[in-house]
Amino acid sequence: MRLLIAILLPWFAFFTIGRPFAGIVCLILQITLIGWLPAAIWAAYAVSQYHTDQKIRRALRS
Repeated sequence: MRLLIAILLPWFAFFTIGRPFAGIVCLILQITLIGWLPAAIWAAYAVSQYHTDQKIRRALRS
């Protein structure tokens, strides 16, 4: 679900993973039509890294 949000609303994806400053920077980037694609790619990458970090934390807890 977060990946879909990252593509449609890249700035909002950063807020869902707890990175509000990056979300504001992404919103500024996304305001320009040319910046939408880099913002979406950046958000999708950040969400995938967030999921990877969560898996590592769960593995270390066990």
